[in-house]
Amino acid sequence: MAYRLPEHRHTVSGQERRLGVELELNGLSLPRLAELVAEQLEGSLRHCSEYEIEIDTPLGTFRAELDFDYLKRLARVQLRQPPGELELAATELLGTLAFQLVPLELVSPPLPLSRLDQLTPLFERLRANGAKGTRHALHYAFGLHLNPELPDTDNLTLLRYFKAYLCLHDWLEQREDIVAARKLSPYIRGFAKDYSRKVIDLDYWPDLRQFSEDYLAANPSRNRSLDLLPILAWHNEARVKEVVQDDKVNKRPTLHYRLPNSDIDNPYWSLQHAWSGWLQVEMLANDERRLDQLCRHYAAHLDSLTPDFLDPWKSKVTPWLR
Repeated sequence: MAYRLPEHRHTVSGQERRLGVELELNGLSLPRLAELVAEQLEGSLRHCSEYEIEIDTPLGTFRAELDFDYLKRLARVQLRQPPGELELAATELLGTLAFQLVPLELVSPPLPLSRLDQLTPLFERLRANGAKGTRHALHYAFGLHLNPELPDTDNLTLLRYFKAYLCLHDWLEQREDIVAARKLSPYIRGFAKDYSRKVIDLDYWPDLRQFSEDYLAANPSRNRSLDLLPILAWHNEARVKEVVQDDKVNKRPTLHYRLPNSDIDNPYWSLQHAWSGWLQVEMLANDERRLDQLCRHYAAHLDSLTPDFLDPWKSKVTPWLR
């Protein structure tokens, strides 16, 4: 079944917008994960290290890896400089422990929105072969990350999408039914109330430089449910890296939506579930009148003295959804 597409399917340059997908999982060995991707998508394997395998497919290059940067860097070094027996034994022991605690990650290339449905049979095949997701163990804080390319990378487009997301965050969090391990982890923190209130103000339309400074002052971390560091780095990588010393910050003209669970082992779940939630952000961001109205209502809610648990915004926002 083809996925529903947003109203604005193309960038200002006329190219079809793309989406990158990152799926965290366990229950498979790394070689088996890569083999399944290659089999399903008619691809070929390239072993980059013991912990990283690339799969060249007609859709582009996928990457299967252990989500542990230290081990990946160590393995690359050891390919160039073979280790001694003691160092090799220590690395193998660390790798054995890591495979039990750290997720595997499958990273797609940026895919045209009209081809997202080709990931559905791949995810189904992973599930059928034993892939496990967020709910399989209490300590699994696994996520599904979406990297949507924006129609434009200017400040007005970025602010519209960000304002829309802030207004819908509580509803999206409830819809995704975020598991305890992910709520307790630092990885998908929401935005502070004071900062959210600042951004959704109807008069807050700063230029890109000022918005970047405001964002970095309030959020000097990748650990946000909607991480804007990639697109801010796309515009000014040096400034972002000056504030955030994190090798995982990679510049690209996309948002980094990190909220959804990875429910890969749930037969009733699919990528389409998270994508449908994101489409609500798309529709709100591109409806100026509705966005202004909802920002005004959300600002009044944040200014209210009534605690959110007594009058939850996630319920009040429902009538504004499409």
